[in-house]
Amino acid sequence: MANQKLNRRGFIRSVGAGVLAASVARNTFAKQQIKPPNIVIMLADDQGWGDLSLHGNANLSTPNIDSLARDGAMFDRFFVCPVCAPTRAEFLTGRYYPTTGVHGVSTGAERMNPDEVTIADTFKAAGYATGAFGKWHNGMQYPYHPNARGFDEYYGFCSGHWGQYFDPILEHNGKIVRGKGYITDDLTEHAMDFIEKNKDKPFFCYVPYNTPHSPMQVPDRFFEKFKNDPIAMKHRDEEREDIPKTSVALAMCENIDWNVGRILAKLEELDIADNTIVIYFSDNGPNSYRWNDRMKGRKGSPDEGGLRVPCLFRWPGHIKPGLKISQIAGAIDFLPTLSDMAGISTISTKPLDGISIKPLLTAKPSTWNDRMIFTYRKNGASVRTQQYRMDPQGQLFDMTADPEQRTDLSKERPEIAKKLSQAKKRWLDSLPDVENDQRPFSVGYPEFPSTMLPARDGVAVGKVKRSAKAPNCSFFTNWRSTDDKMTWNIEVANSGNYKAEIYYACPKKDLGSTVELEFNGSRVSGKVTKANNPPLIGASFDRVERGSESYVKDFKPMSLGKFKLKKGKGTLTLRALEIPGDQAMEVRLVMLTLLK
Repeated sequence: MANQKLNRRGFIRSVGAGVLAASVARNTFAKQQIKPPNIVIMLADDQGWGDLSLHGNANLSTPNIDSLARDGAMFDRFFVCPVCAPTRAEFLTGRYYPTTGVHGVSTGAERMNPDEVTIADTFKAAGYATGAFGKWHNGMQYPYHPNARGFDEYYGFCSGHWGQYFDPILEHNGKIVRGKGYITDDLTEHAMDFIEKNKDKPFFCYVPYNTPHSPMQVPDRFFEKFKNDPIAMKHRDEEREDIPKTSVALAMCENIDWNVGRILAKLEELDIADNTIVIYFSDNGPNSYRWNDRMKGRKGSPDEGGLRVPCLFRWPGHIKPGLKISQIAGAIDFLPTLSDMAGISTISTKPLDGISIKPLLTAKPSTWNDRMIFTYRKNGASVRTQQYRMDPQGQLFDMTADPEQRTDLSKERPEIAKKLSQAKKRWLDSLPDVENDQRPFSVGYPEFPSTMLPARDGVAVGKVKRSAKAPNCSFFTNWRSTDDKMTWNIEVANSGNYKAEIYYACPKKDLGSTVELEFNGSRVSGKVTKANNPPLIGASFDRVERGSESYVKDFKPMSLGKFKLKKGKGTLTLRALEIPGDQAMEVRLVMLTLLK
């Protein structure tokens, strides 16, 4: 039996001596493994701790996600950030997000500094194939783009949210493409293709889904179950719950579960499930008031309900099935933990804030020191220990005796309150000035020649406005005067000739405008001669009325020709020299491509 191994279902598989010998030379884990473990990480967007049947929510059924806890480990107290981009930055770097350059969710505030080393960089350096499939939300332009952050392959969208989930416009390694079908299903297909393509070598597959984030769109076959069903389990403040939105959110969660099942089945089909670490977690609390085990707060809140999320680990033969971990942990722990579990070195030159929680997953540590996990939110912080939470206002809660955060104990337990308050202050004082962000948007890298500058990252001047309040998937509209303009604060990395394109929409009656793009004295102009008047897309797919997300259009590229740019910083300006109709055009983005 020396060259045989039991798989997860108890069947014997042969292990070739040559493969074993080669793997022994590969890294420290090879003494027990055929090859280093594969990694699959699935991240939900705006799914709360309570949005799983695993955690007691009888409103829905999530058997595939639940199976990860049955066959592996469940963290009972796992913490992330109040909103999307910060959590992603902490997962990627193992560092608290204000230290990485991230301080918001749009208009450049979501970007990680280029000198941050990511978990993908770490695994790529160890010989792993790396791929990401979904919502990136940590920068669009190179060197912030996922292809510059350690991922060999990227498919999805880089913004914080998207306006259409059926056949959406996405990107593949920097090129604009059209997705096929429902976005979560499509992302899963691409992730499974990556897994199959790399099944014979170690891979790191990151699948950051963008649901159940709004807009609330889901295929009929998932919505049918919920559209007329009463919601039995409700938010602790029932009057605050929007039942129709809850119904759609739960349907979206069941769709995610179906896709998780597809990935798990693919691992079994390829006979690599035994040697694959599978992780599932979410990026913040629920995006509406719905059942969350009566915790205080939701998405955006630094309280327990905004920060405590599902976190499940499965690794057959290494993590005991049904393990429930009560010790606190967080997104900052992924990088050191997975490096430790895979037996590879961390390569970041910056100090990590996370720790390896491998001992909690693979053994029962005889001792485990209490720790503090901090959360930054708008010039304040909350801090969590194993027993206590202190909020940004200095209120102290015993989370063991009072998990709903009903009673402030700061006056009854002054020594603990003082200790946590001082720890918060020291931590806040150690952070950089995260709000004063003057970084320009980067353009002109030969290794990634095409740069998208979307309306999200621009500034509307005059009467031009965005198509919706939330910038992420918006476009510029109401461009009616030659006094109006749009600007982008950019830095050109390399001098040269650039192809300039505008992704635009314009009805036939408004054709004829002449527009100009200018940067530091260099100009290129063109006339709008071809009509592109697509309808707004999205409303017919929404199950409930959307909030701040823009509807979208099928914008087309209009070439302005070659544009000579010199290396340096400045303001890229798009203006109209002549507008014969009611408007110049609507603008989704400017594309600048460095020519060879």
